Amino acid sequence: MPRVPTYALYGETDTGDPAFWLHHETIHARSSQHDWEIQPHRHAAYFQILYVAAGSGDVLFSNETLSLTPGTIVTIPPGTSHGFRFSKTVVGSVITILSSHLDHGPNDRSRLGQWLARPRKIASDTHLMDASEAVRVLERIATEFEGRNLGRNEILRAYVSVLLHLLFRVGDDRENWENSSGDIRVDALINLIDEHFRTQRALSFYAAGVGVSPTHLNRLVRAWQGCSAHELIERKILEEAKRQLIFSMSSIQEISYHLGFQDAAYFSRFFLRGTGKTPKSWRSAERGRIQY
Repeated sequence: MPRVPTYALYGETDTGDPAFWLHHETIHARSSQHDWEIQPHRHAAYFQILYVAAGSGDVLFSNETLSLTPGTIVTIPPGTSHGFRFSKTVVGSVITILSSHLDHGPNDRSRLGQWLARPRKIASDTHLMDASEAVRVLERIATEFEGRNLGRNEILRAYVSVLLHLLFRVGDDRENWENSSGDIRVDALINLIDEHFRTQRALSFYAAGVGVSPTHLNRLVRAWQGCSAHELIERKILEEAKRQLIFSMSSIQEISYHLGFQDAAYFSRFFLRGTGKTPKSWRSAERGRIQY
């Protein structure tokens, strides 16, 4: 059996861009160069999403071939052997994402991470609101990728997260996902965190808010998010800290107070632990990277 090659993008072992973490291109752009057939290959560190808007084709996995019709979305986790055959009338797009940049990647223990660990074919039935919204988010990612505007990376990360959650809803596990009381409680926790994360509430406060013990809350969050409840709260604080560092003119001390830290030095240690950089150095690096 011939060896299946591993690429970054098909036919390329190196993207040539050290900052590369997301790439968008049309199906036509690459497949037309290869007589509309992409030979079996793998991506060691990249997660792919393919959307067919018009035309037809097939996706070839190692043990099965699936037809591609208008409205089909395919997700392909890292390490999965896959190839494609397309009609010359195909219209669609391919998004390639460095898996380490996914909030819930295929190696994540969360429910979403486990779902993403297998290749999926999803029919974006336009009668389902979430499916049609997923297509709109795909199109918005393409526009944002090409635009290179202020805050581009942050907006792309947010869109990717929304897209994966929408696909999960309309995928094979939709019924189980909707009917799970555990997920409802985690959703309630996330809403509470959004409301109270600036006030540095104890975990017992959040557990009481969703009607479970702190221990049980941690079990629920680990099952659905792949982290502890405390880590989920810290993620939210860190996310808001980054947003304020980029988009506000507030001093680091002011930002620390806005986030419930009485001591700016403690906030700096918290930020350093979460990002590997101090707030000052992170702000400087990010503002220098963004093209105004």
